[in-house]
Amino acid sequence: MKYFLMLLIGLTLSSERSHAQDNFCGIKNTSFKAGESFTLKVFYNLGSMFVGAGEAVINCTLEKYNGKDAYHIVGDGRTYRTYDWIFKVRDRYETYIDTATMLPIRFIRNVNEGGYKIYNNVGFNRETASATSTNGTFKVPPCVQDVISAIFYARNIDFSKYKPGDKIPFSMFLDDEVYEIYIRYMGKEEVDTRYGKFRAIKFKPLLIKGNTFKGGEDMSVWVSDDANKIPLRIDSPISVGSIKVDMINYANLRYDLTSLVKKR
Repeated sequence: MKYFLMLLIGLTLSSERSHAQDNFCGIKNTSFKAGESFTLKVFYNLGSMFVGAGEAVINCTLEKYNGKDAYHIVGDGRTYRTYDWIFKVRDRYETYIDTATMLPIRFIRNVNEGGYKIYNNVGFNRETASATSTNGTFKVPPCVQDVISAIFYARNIDFSKYKPGDKIPFSMFLDDEVYEIYIRYMGKEEVDTRYGKFRAIKFKPLLIKGNTFKGGEDMSVWVSDDANKIPLRIDSPISVGSIKVDMINYANLRYDLTSLVKKR
């Protein structure tokens, strides 16, 4: 289950390595605030039932970074101890986002997945259009995102400007590569989760074909159809079985969760 935390959040997606386009510029933050947190629980299905395998907790604080106001967002993903004997995961992702531009300043990835370990510390230099990681310096598009900043940036998309089937492209830097990303907007519908029933916005990311995913647009993601746009549900087949991810807890949202129709 490589890229465990990204799987939980629903953004292990890409079409191909390429010179990415600058389609993710100019949005202001209107959806979240410092102090927000939410928890996502992953369920794994190998047969006829879903079993809880792990959780990801995402927290946002406001800090100073190199003299700039920055959102410091930390995502911790881990399998439950009862699942560790099958595949133990302890992942931590951090990003510092400039509050003025909503672009990442620094991204830190520290993962341990079944004994497979990666540490990468990336600083973004907008003046030179480069990213300097633990492994070297790389050219990047001016509006490139990291995997966590992209999620919080995407929460500010005005989906009323799109019609079902439209693609929303952006660029992302991960593992010293620039990826050209898109999500396909699918429209609005109600979704029934383990937290409750919600009015939701649905989209499909394009998945990387690999050991875990078959590729294509098989993953579905639902976010709350209100001003917060927090992740609610992720469904996806994987190489063996399928996964379902639900939001199970939240705190200090910027707005009331008005999309909640009925709580369980």
